[in-house]
Amino acid sequence: MIRLKNTALVFLFFLSIGLTAQNTYKSWSEIIRKSDASWFASAEAKRIAENVLLYQRDIGGWPKNIQMQQQLTETQKKDLTALKKTAVETTTDNGATCQEMLFMSKMYAQVKDERYKDSFLKGLNYLLEAQYANGGWPQFYPLKKGYYTHITYNDDSMVNILNVIKAVADETDYYSIKPSKEIVEKSKKAFDKGIDCILKTQYKQNGVLTAWCAQHDEVTLAPANARAFELASLSGYESAKIVLLLMSLEKPSPEIVTAVKSAVAWFEKTKITNLEEKRVLNDAGKIIDKKMIPATNAAPLWARFMDLETNEPFFCDRDGIKKKSLDQIGSERRNGYSWYTEAPKEVLKKFPDWALKNGTKAGAAEKKNVTLITVAQDGSGDFTKIQDAVYACPAFPYEKITIMVKNGTYNEKVRIPEWNTNVILKGESKENTIITFDDNFSKIALGRNSTFYTYTLLVEGDDFAASNLTIKNTSGERGQAIALSVVANRAKFSNCNLLGNQDTLYLSGKDAKQYFKDCYIEGTTDFIFGSATALFENCTIHSIKSSYITAASTPEGTPFGFVFKNCKLTANPEAKDVYLGRPWRIYAKTVYINCEMGSQIKAEGWENWSKPEAEKNAFYAEYNCTGAGFQPTKRVSWSHQLSKKEAGKYTIENILKDKTANWYSN
Repeated sequence: MIRLKNTALVFLFFLSIGLTAQNTYKSWSEIIRKSDASWFASAEAKRIAENVLLYQRDIGGWPKNIQMQQQLTETQKKDLTALKKTAVETTTDNGATCQEMLFMSKMYAQVKDERYKDSFLKGLNYLLEAQYANGGWPQFYPLKKGYYTHITYNDDSMVNILNVIKAVADETDYYSIKPSKEIVEKSKKAFDKGIDCILKTQYKQNGVLTAWCAQHDEVTLAPANARAFELASLSGYESAKIVLLLMSLEKPSPEIVTAVKSAVAWFEKTKITNLEEKRVLNDAGKIIDKKMIPATNAAPLWARFMDLETNEPFFCDRDGIKKKSLDQIGSERRNGYSWYTEAPKEVLKKFPDWALKNGTKAGAAEKKNVTLITVAQDGSGDFTKIQDAVYACPAFPYEKITIMVKNGTYNEKVRIPEWNTNVILKGESKENTIITFDDNFSKIALGRNSTFYTYTLLVEGDDFAASNLTIKNTSGERGQAIALSVVANRAKFSNCNLLGNQDTLYLSGKDAKQYFKDCYIEGTTDFIFGSATALFENCTIHSIKSSYITAASTPEGTPFGFVFKNCKLTANPEAKDVYLGRPWRIYAKTVYINCEMGSQIKAEGWENWSKPEAEKNAFYAEYNCTGAGFQPTKRVSWSHQLSKKEAGKYTIENILKDKTANWYSN
């Protein structure tokens, strides 16, 4: 057996492997996460698996930062064989051990080599053995002197371990290797201890729970230093994955709910929206400088290191001296480390749904920053009426304000005013979260424009989104009666039911762009009407009786009006003669692309509403539609059948293009 005499020699060995790895065109982590399962039965995968087996120590762990796919020389293989009986550099840092276990699981799923199974189980045993009695994990095990003994959240080390153990404890199918019942029970206890450790290490600032540090002392659980430039601090990066783990738990305890809500409040409090990172690259694409540039309404960022008492971001060089700005430290640390992060955005994005699911009520911290408001008729939310929640929204906020609406029938007339921008209205379920009212033209009785006052929901504030809702006008066959009126720009509706009779959906607003996805819309006459540019994708458009689906009033010169893509046109049995549209104004534009049209659609398709001039100015067209109602040869002569090239212009990017890029994908 070859004896390596000192640690320096070990480091030189790993350094040589690492330098070789840098020449590869794909990283080890990318290989592990290949989506093609069959690849793991290939000769290449088996070759790499031999390397992974060689690198694993007999204790069960692996070293970090090794590109396992690299070819090994015979000398290197011999040296690794000698190292197996040692525990040199075994760790969970930088994804080590957890990612190799995933690789072995994927190998075993394709190739029933018992060595792969044994390797995975040894890795699992290593994780279980490495856990402290208080539930935490060190960075290295066996323990390595220095800050490595601290409970380590840094680079998501402990979260990665807990995710592995959770999959085992829950007996999911994520891993192909199924441990014994004894190991499953041991994993359940280890996971619970780990969550308990997380709850106990959440930092209290002046008595208020906040977030976590990258390292905590393994005895006192207090924040701890690591490297000279990694001083004890609240972490904007590591805390995000911790919260996402807590949010993934079914039936969370009151303590977990409090931990999540407290962390979310802290994320809201500490986000930075007046800076953007600018990276300066050389010709080879390498970062040679990083600068933080002042900006207005920038996408939120969080500092990696924040003062334990003031939350102020700070930065350190290798001298360990705190600096207030990134430009105050040397280029080596400035450019070689991640000082800012976007990671908490994922927490804030998922929190509203989590809060609704777990019945949480906005506390003082959330109300102060007001990004989530819950409406519930049983009193478990912040309000029992949707309009009261709208009144509580701040005017022209920099961030999205989510109004979560629990199941129930809300008999109220709701208005989202022009100053309440960035509102998200999210129901608990499309079928059971219902907003309804019964105004109609005669009931309003305000003269010839009474139609526009009949709405159940009126949206005036830009950058609005709604999902999982039913919006209904229940007045029945009593003339014009709007269910949803949208005069806002950049408004998106997904998975909604829009129900009414005449004039169900009114779409307007100066240069307004609006988007409807996976919605069900029904009505009688002109039940989709107005001047906005609107795209309907994967929607069901249902006619209650023989009449007209659309009545566009597109302004002259507007490139697109109403566009229906991949929609299904259905009808009640009594609706046998339905027109695709007629022009409310003579420059109306309406196009159907790849739509399925039922037999209710009249052969001529379109009607001019007794406006001969509309035949010259309106633009009505179809492309590649199907069904009994698609009869292109029988359409009115002044309508169009698009060519493939013409239809190609009707992309979501072209139709909904706005100064706010990709707003429709948020």
